[in-house]
Amino acid sequence: MTLRVAVVGSGPAGIYTAEALVKQSVEPVEVDVLERLPTPYGLVRYGVAPDHTSIKSIANYLRRVLELPQVRFLGGVTLGEDVSVDDLLACYDAVVYCTGAMVDRRLGIPGEDLPGSVAATDFVNWYCGHPDVAADRFELDSPEVAVIGVGNVAVDVARVLAKTAEELASTDVPHEVLERLAASRVKALHMIGRRGPEHAKFTLKELRELGELTNADVLVRPDEAVVPAGDYPRQVRGNIDVLRSWSTRVPAGRPRRLDVRFWLRPVEILGRDRVEGIRLERTRLSPEGRVEGTGEFETLPVGMVLRSVGYQSVPLPGVPFDDRSMTVPNEAGRVRGREYVAGWLKRGPTGVIGTNKSDAAETVRTLLHDLGDRRREGHTPLDGLLEARGVRPVTYDQWLSIEAAEADLARSLGRGDRVKLVGLEAMRQAVRARL
Repeated sequence: MTLRVAVVGSGPAGIYTAEALVKQSVEPVEVDVLERLPTPYGLVRYGVAPDHTSIKSIANYLRRVLELPQVRFLGGVTLGEDVSVDDLLACYDAVVYCTGAMVDRRLGIPGEDLPGSVAATDFVNWYCGHPDVAADRFELDSPEVAVIGVGNVAVDVARVLAKTAEELASTDVPHEVLERLAASRVKALHMIGRRGPEHAKFTLKELRELGELTNADVLVRPDEAVVPAGDYPRQVRGNIDVLRSWSTRVPAGRPRRLDVRFWLRPVEILGRDRVEGIRLERTRLSPEGRVEGTGEFETLPVGMVLRSVGYQSVPLPGVPFDDRSMTVPNEAGRVRGREYVAGWLKRGPTGVIGTNKSDAAETVRTLLHDLGDRRREGHTPLDGLLEARGVRPVTYDQWLSIEAAEADLARSLGRGDRVKLVGLEAMRQAVRARL
C-alpha cells in the first residue's frame, strides 16, 4: 500500500523532505507539498539576496524534486484557513511541517515600533518581491541607515542598499523595487554588533564580497577591530583578518559609506512620529563572558533602523509550539501521533540551506520507523475537500507559467533572465494568460 504524506511548506526543508521520502527504498510513497503562496522554494526565492545568483541556483535542484512523478505541488493552500490539521490527518498517513522561521527577533527597546524601524525580514522580502510586502513599502528617503546585527542577513541588506540600481539591474529584483533603489537617498550605513569581530556571524565569502563594493567605502574603526589573542577557528580567523584590513583603509570618497561597528548595543530608537536616531551603549564582556554596558553612549542620526538579530518561527494553527525555543517540540522530528517537523521549525534558525537536507532525512527515518506497516484505510481525498471549499490550488504547471511570465518581463525590460512579478494578482494573471 502506498504511503501518502503531506508536507506543509515548499522551502528547502519541505522539498528536501519530499526528496528523502521518495528516494527511500522501504516504501512506495506519494507526497503532496502544500504551500500558502503560488510560488515554491521559500527562502531560496524570498530570502536570498537577488545578486547572490550562485545560492539562488539551488532552486534548480529543488525544481527537479518537484518534477518527480511521486511529488505534487499545491500552491495557494494555507494551513489554518483552507485546511486544518485534522483535515490533513484524514487525508494522509502522515504530515510533516516545514514552514521555516518567518519573522525577526525583536530588540526589546523603547522606540522599536516607530515608523522607520523595520524588521530585516520585511526589507529582504521587499527587495525579493514577496507578495506579502507591497512594492511601495519603502521610500529610502533617509541619508543615514542603521543595520542592527553582524550576520549574513545584515550583510545582504547593507550590500543591497550600498549598490547602485545599475549593479542590480541584471538580477531578478522587481522593477518597481529597482526604481525605488535608484531613487535612494541613502549615503551612510552603520552595521552594528553588540560584541567584537571575533563573535560576528558572517561567513568569510559574504564578508569579502562586502569589502569589494565599488559604490561604497567599507570601513572599520581601528579601536573596534582589536581582538584578544586566542586560538580561533579558521572561519573566525578569516573574518578577523578581513575586518582588521578594513580598519587601515583610507576612505576613497565613494558615493556611499558603510561603517561596520562593534561593541555597541542599541538602547533606544529615538523620534516622535518616526525614527530620528538611535542611541547606543558601548559594551564589553563581563568576567563570565556576558555582554554588559559600560555607561558610555553615542547617538547616530539615522532615519531608518533595520533589525537583523535573528529569525524565529511562528506557531501554526493546531500544532504544538514552544514559546521559549520558538520551535515545534519534537524528538528526532516526531511531534505527536502521525505529525512530524523538519527544518528551522524543528531545530531553530541554525545552519545553512544544505543543513536542511540531513535534517529532513532524520525526520523521514523517524516517520518510516513509526509507521511501519500501519496505513490509514479510506483516505479522504484532499482534492475533493478543497473543491468543496472553493479552493483551487496552484499546480506546478501553473507555477511554471508564472516563471515564464517573469522571463518575458525580463526580456521586455532588457534585464537579465527574470524579473519577479509583484503581488498575487500579477501572478494570477500570469496563470490565467496561459490557461
